[in-house]
Amino acid sequence: MNFQMNRAARIFTFFFILLLSHPVFSQDLTVTGKLIDGTTNKPIEFAQVAIFEKEDSPQPITYSDTDLDGKFTLKVKPGTYTLKAFFIGYSDFELNGVDIKSSTDLGALALQSENQNLEEVVVETSKLPVRTSMEGITITPENNLANTGGTLLDILRNTPSISVAEDGSISLRGSTGTNILINGRNSSLTQNLDQLPASAVEEIRVINNPNARYDAEAEAGVIDIILKKGEELGTHGGLEATYGTRSRTNLGARINRRGFRWNTFAGYNYRDWKDVGTRTSTRVLFEEEETLSQTTDNSRRNAGHNFNMGADFYFGNSVISYEGVFQSSLDRQTNTLFAELERPGLEGGSFDYVRRNDETESDDGFDNALIFDHNFGEKGHTLRATISHSYRNQFKTQNISIFNGTLNPLPENQTGRERAFTDEVRNISVAQVDYVRPLDEAKLELGLKSTIREFDNDYRYLRFQEGSQDFVEDPAISNRFIYQDQIHAGYGVYSGKKNKLEYALGLRGEYTRVDTYLANTGEENVQDYFNLFPSVQGLYNLNETHALKFTYSRRIDRPTAWRLNPFPDITDSLNVRRGNPDLQPELINSFEFGHLANFKKSSLTTNLFYRQVNGQLDFITIVEDGISYSQPDNLLSSESYGVELIGTSEVNDWYSMNGSFTLFRIVVDGSNISEEFTNSGFSWNVKWTQDFKLPKGFNFQIAANYEAPEIEAQGRDLAQYFVDMSLQKGFLKDKGNLTLSVRDVFDTRRFAGNALTNTFSQEFTSKQETRIVLLSARYSF
Repeated sequence: MNFQMNRAARIFTFFFILLLSHPVFSQDLTVTGKLIDGTTNKPIEFAQVAIFEKEDSPQPITYSDTDLDGKFTLKVKPGTYTLKAFFIGYSDFELNGVDIKSSTDLGALALQSENQNLEEVVVETSKLPVRTSMEGITITPENNLANTGGTLLDILRNTPSISVAEDGSISLRGSTGTNILINGRNSSLTQNLDQLPASAVEEIRVINNPNARYDAEAEAGVIDIILKKGEELGTHGGLEATYGTRSRTNLGARINRRGFRWNTFAGYNYRDWKDVGTRTSTRVLFEEEETLSQTTDNSRRNAGHNFNMGADFYFGNSVISYEGVFQSSLDRQTNTLFAELERPGLEGGSFDYVRRNDETESDDGFDNALIFDHNFGEKGHTLRATISHSYRNQFKTQNISIFNGTLNPLPENQTGRERAFTDEVRNISVAQVDYVRPLDEAKLELGLKSTIREFDNDYRYLRFQEGSQDFVEDPAISNRFIYQDQIHAGYGVYSGKKNKLEYALGLRGEYTRVDTYLANTGEENVQDYFNLFPSVQGLYNLNETHALKFTYSRRIDRPTAWRLNPFPDITDSLNVRRGNPDLQPELINSFEFGHLANFKKSSLTTNLFYRQVNGQLDFITIVEDGISYSQPDNLLSSESYGVELIGTSEVNDWYSMNGSFTLFRIVVDGSNISEEFTNSGFSWNVKWTQDFKLPKGFNFQIAANYEAPEIEAQGRDLAQYFVDMSLQKGFLKDKGNLTLSVRDVFDTRRFAGNALTNTFSQEFTSKQETRIVLLSARYSF
């Protein structure tokens, strides 16, 4: 990744010189040619070609980009010139002594691929939605029809190695500890991934075992979301509209303008989404002979705006950039819980009640970053400095109606009322400097980073008092929880190549200070610690087709703010969720060994992985006085190991496919709490996407997903599976298209699980409306 950024910075500098240059000769004669890959003979699209008066001339006479067939056309006055060509991933091409006496066709000019660095993409099938790299995979959402009209979560559901839970949380190879970034930066906007439209995403990079350049945060690795920016010369943009069942709507527009000194871009999306669903659960207490059966009906409508904008200013060997994202949404939902409690000794043997929660949540956030890039002139010698700030404010109101002794929630049956207000503010500030210095056949990377976060959660809970006919706050439940942390880091990475072996050795140091404060009790908890995180990466090129890789990293997974808040969530008074202020961070050792095979029109990546975690963070459930409490705790340890296959293939001109298969075993040891919290088992998942090019300009896609049952500390989640289908028709020379999509064609996607201990058993099933029909239209200019 850093390799491409360094090349891009150099090419941007060259491009800037091109923009400032003006032809000094009359354009009398035409020079044509074609750029091809020196190995595959394939045309190279959008490469930069320029003619210079002399080899060492600082400015070109004229310049152009190659078209889709790799062809270029330039016009100059008769004379002798130097022709140069540039493209990321290829050595600079130079042809001296080009004698132009008449219109000339230079024929096919071959560019040679540079020696690939550890971060460079190995697979050449870039038109496919999944590309493998040394550190992980890169996803191009627009190349997957299943993402049309969707959100970031829809992209991740179709991404190898990734699973999306019922609440939108992400797990990678069976672990929920992931570090999610936006444009390479920490952002509070990642707290609500369903607010980010798929059409705003350029690509997603999944880095399973990142080196010391990245934060050591997260057990499973890094997911970096790159938003669209636009850097082509001139004015470009696009429009998008989606309409679906239950009046689901998504509207979007984007535009960018690249001039001599400036590149400006902006994008806007409006999303109005509606959902309905049902959740059922049954809990049995063995000793009490008690059975609690619950059914929750829910309906939800979320309407939101997403706006991203930015600009680049080019001067000399430097670029100053601004990037910003703004989000605003209003979420309304109603959850009605029907409960039947059966236990010996109760009057009539059972007790019924209904709890209806009408909830409104407003969510506003923005992310701003200022970036400075400087190229020192020597190839690959760069400096980047970034400062950013991210803000999110969530205000939630809950109006709860209680109906005891009945399953019929009529106004005359109401027995109680409650209200709750949640005001949560998140601030994240980041300052970072990265320096890259090329050495003889090697490269040194150094960097410093400081991250400061503050989360302020103010929760007020009130009950209606018949005597005063007013709501009265309950101080035993209301609370204000303030979380602050500082992470100051420095890193160094030394990488190089010797014969067929490429390697990178890294070391990162992070000082962490965490301060939590409960305002209503005055209780404060402070932790500070320092850790070193080494990383090792190696790539051995057996030949041009096959390579072997090895990676190791030591990582950390710190408890999130809401996991540390001890005050309970009593939305369901018999199933309470609460945090644990005594949680300690996980420490992880992660190993990976893989084989990469890159053929002409296909690729296959095989990864063997092993992850060992000390202090595994997991949710456990205990039952006290008939009430179940779910809270996180540090288990003794856990292990996970397995194999992952990722394949892509352009089988022929009309059929291509990509897919993944992951098989892994998880071993959880919670014997420090109880032998009941020790569990182990295998799980696997498979994702398979097939694309068909049909006559008359139609494209058809089938995307299938299956996730096998997966163990937890006290039980397991059951299997889930679904199939999506999409049909697309291009028009206006492929500048526009219409896409008809059916999500979850067979209506099979649902979440389910169970738990079993010595004292109780519990099972649940949650089914949302997942079979959705969407019609989307896009136009690009």
